[in-house]
Amino acid sequence: MAPTRILITGGGRGIGRAIALRFATSGVKICIASRTSDELDKVVEEIEAAGGEAIAAQFNLRDHGSIEAAVYRAVDFFEGQMDLLVNNAGVFDVKPFDECNPGMIQKFFDVNVLGAMYTTQEALGALREADGAHVINISSTAGLQGYPGSAVYCATKYALRGFSDALREELCDEGIRVTTVYPDATDTTLFDGVDLDLDRSTMDSPETVAEVVWQAAQEDECPRDIKVRP
Repeated sequence: MAPTRILITGGGRGIGRAIALRFATSGVKICIASRTSDELDKVVEEIEAAGGEAIAAQFNLRDHGSIEAAVYRAVDFFEGQMDLLVNNAGVFDVKPFDECNPGMIQKFFDVNVLGAMYTTQEALGALREADGAHVINISSTAGLQGYPGSAVYCATKYALRGFSDALREELCDEGIRVTTVYPDATDTTLFDGVDLDLDRSTMDSPETVAEVVWQAAQEDECPRDIKVRP
């Protein structure tokens, strides 16, 4: 059954925005959560223009209380049941490991790993209330192989992979599906200001990733891992 009550983190731009717009049709309720209220308000308008219902929840993935409040807002909007949680928010940078200070390392784990874990934990009650709920974690090919200058980022994405795999085993008997999506380099603002010699015209578009997520959410049998290649 296609999901109709959806929470998407990092929904104000890039892949999260594209996912929200791909699901935005009549009868669908979407809560998009992110740090930046102006971006969220614009995406809410776009979702509503496409026929869906939407609210925004401004939150900070480094603040557990903020995560709790955002999920509460979403669950209230969904009247107690959540069909789909998309953990998409994340941070990225390229830097030699010996130049990565403790603050940067902590931030990457707070946002890319703990943020997804805490959001999922807060949403579990509403996911259990739905019939055949689904958690989709947006990882990266950096969760499958290492890249120079990305030791910290890769470590967080490998950790997210481990979380997804274990959570899948834990929740399968409850009928809650868990999928991990591994996009390759995608043309989003994550790459703005990053010192990499990349031709962004060859990257995947956010819409390509969004289509993969949409297809995964339609399937009765849960795809475990999906690699997105350009």
